[in-house]
Amino acid sequence: MKAWRFYGFGDMRLDEVPVPELQPRHVLVEPLCVQPSATEAQLAFGIPTLAYDRIKRRLESDAPLQLFGHEFCARIVATGPSVTRFQVGERVAARAKLPCEKCPLCLSERSYLCRKGPVIGFDLPGCFSEVASLPEIALVKVDDTISNSEAACLQSLSDSVAAVETAEIRIGDSVVIFGQGSMGLECLQIARISGAGRVITVDVREESCRMSKELGADHALNARSCDVESVIRDLTGGNGADVVFECAGGSPKQGMAGTQTLRQAIDVVRSGGKIIGVSWFGGALELNIDLLRERSLRYLFPDISTQAHLEHTVRLVASGRVRLRPTITHVLDGLESVPQAFEITANKGKYQAINPAQVVIKQ
Repeated sequence: MKAWRFYGFGDMRLDEVPVPELQPRHVLVEPLCVQPSATEAQLAFGIPTLAYDRIKRRLESDAPLQLFGHEFCARIVATGPSVTRFQVGERVAARAKLPCEKCPLCLSERSYLCRKGPVIGFDLPGCFSEVASLPEIALVKVDDTISNSEAACLQSLSDSVAAVETAEIRIGDSVVIFGQGSMGLECLQIARISGAGRVITVDVREESCRMSKELGADHALNARSCDVESVIRDLTGGNGADVVFECAGGSPKQGMAGTQTLRQAIDVVRSGGKIIGVSWFGGALELNIDLLRERSLRYLFPDISTQAHLEHTVRLVASGRVRLRPTITHVLDGLESVPQAFEITANKGKYQAINPAQVVIKQ
């Protein structure tokens, strides 16, 4: 079969490789639609972010490697021994981070807390290939009302569900979301249906602000044309927001905000409020902890998404409570288009992309 393999950062090649063997508790799938995540797009070009050191070590010791491709919709073509939840022909999506099933947490039925298991696309091959092997434990069935393109977004949406759950939004809470890429727009919609009152979003791209308004923001602020901190204080009666999601930070080399939006989040959250850290920064940063302490601020990080989160995303999209279709702006055809999808996703502003670019591998 054909599969994309990385020989180093910035060096991916479409190779002929053996079809993976069918293992117990695994299924073989044919990927239908797959997209690189924003994190994968940074790593592909050697930009430090989540798992950079791990990927670097793997490339140095084991290249060429099948990497990335954990955001996908695929159709099952074969089931291995002991697979009980799925049948050939069903469409599936997956969560990325899996429990190890061996540690004390897993053995005490707290596997949702485990951080020792493999990650699809990082430790296990993902779906930038004609055929992929996936563990049954990672998968959920995709509802017939959800398109292949929408299903490829479910993994990201499940992380956004986990982020909003971490915020514990109360009815009527004022919410600010910095960054209106795919996860920022997802957090917007989930916060809205979770009881948020006034929702204020911030971005630097006009197309993202327009999309934010279309999907339910009360106010979509373009940080290039207004004093964000002053406007948010005015909109919240001088108090600041109850909850702030920071979804814009990261490498400026790929159009992200560096650490600026985190510092803005600290400025615009009310005393005693919560900041939910969704972004990955790719390195250490300096914060005035005494300021957070003096204002009783809570800087929280989402739990990893579980199978329950992923199953909930299917219900949210199938029911129309969360809309993904408007955010899908670039859809490419054929496995050969994968490098172009990485290029677009790594430079969304240049291409006016909202969601990561998708590749339709098979209809």
